[in-house]
Amino acid sequence: MYLIVGLGNPGIKYKSTYHNIGFMTVDKLAKEFKIKFVKQKGTDSHVAEGEYKGERFVLAKPDTFMNLSGNAVKALVKKYRVDVEGELVVIYDDADLPLGKTRMREEGSAGSHNGMRSIVGMLGRTDFKRIRIGMKTAELAEKDVKLIDLVLSKVDYEDKPILEEGINASVEAVKDLIAGKDIQRIEEVLNRRK
Repeated sequence: MYLIVGLGNPGIKYKSTYHNIGFMTVDKLAKEFKIKFVKQKGTDSHVAEGEYKGERFVLAKPDTFMNLSGNAVKALVKKYRVDVEGELVVIYDDADLPLGKTRMREEGSAGSHNGMRSIVGMLGRTDFKRIRIGMKTAELAEKDVKLIDLVLSKVDYEDKPILEEGINASVEAVKDLIAGKDIQRIEEVLNRRK
């Protein structure tokens, strides 16, 4: 059973911000699977449980703020008894990747992402799957805007279609993963997107 956690900040204030790309991705998955998120007691998260191609899965959105994501992920791992290395997938925004670009890896460092740092710190390990969706806009690349200002701002109208492509590609990758397709092949397809 896969536990797919999208990272973001809770609350209407942060809805549709660049930092909530992880939330946007699991929301899209829930919509495709026609399942709804509900508050899950004892996990600091909203979850949506479903089944795809005979495999059970759980989508989750932590109710903690980004820099405390590890608390929720640790509680979710315990609640659903998932194998961290084999069954945990974390989806989040990446300021080092161009807008809409996607990358999937089976392990790695937390980099500069506060949510990932929190998760790695709480789990005490880095050997879990992650999907990164790029949010480096032209303004960020040219240093016309500070990172902290960009991540908490609403996604620009012009950026939405590009970001949507990255989210859609990530949704397909998650579906393939749940369906049991070869992970190396899924990574290749996702990582080679133009």
